[in-house]
Amino acid sequence: MDQEQIKAIIPHRDPFLLIDAVTRMENDNITALKYVTGEEDFFRGHFPEFPVMPGVLIVEAMAQALAVLMLSRPEFKGKIGFFGGMDKVRFKRKVVPGDTLRLEVKLTNLRGSVSFASGKAYVGQDLAAAADIICAIGG
Repeated sequence: MDQEQIKAIIPHRDPFLLIDAVTRMENDNITALKYVTGEEDFFRGHFPEFPVMPGVLIVEAMAQALAVLMLSRPEFKGKIGFFGGMDKVRFKRKVVPGDTLRLEVKLTNLRGSVSFASGKAYVGQDLAAAADIICAIGG
């Protein structure tokens, strides 16, 4: 799934659309990619002399992947996924220009319109971040 197809599912747009492609989506799992180019707006201030992708944006990218997974389901089509929370967040590696961030998100529980998931972000084989995330479907 390319970025245009992603935009047909979730309402995020530049500069805040943080996933570029979905490479796998089946049942309760999704794998998405973010190509970190160095041209992203957040690098202007984080940090100009030592650009690092903000950790909270890595978690936001995981949440956007979860939103694509959930809003692709017939019962949630046309809705909006709202970031409902995060827990057990850990950052293990810097993400810098030139990296490809691979986001692997697994739905662990669904209670009505609230989804709970476990997310991991990798650069190559290295774990960059992990978090439990919540997405509330509304709209």
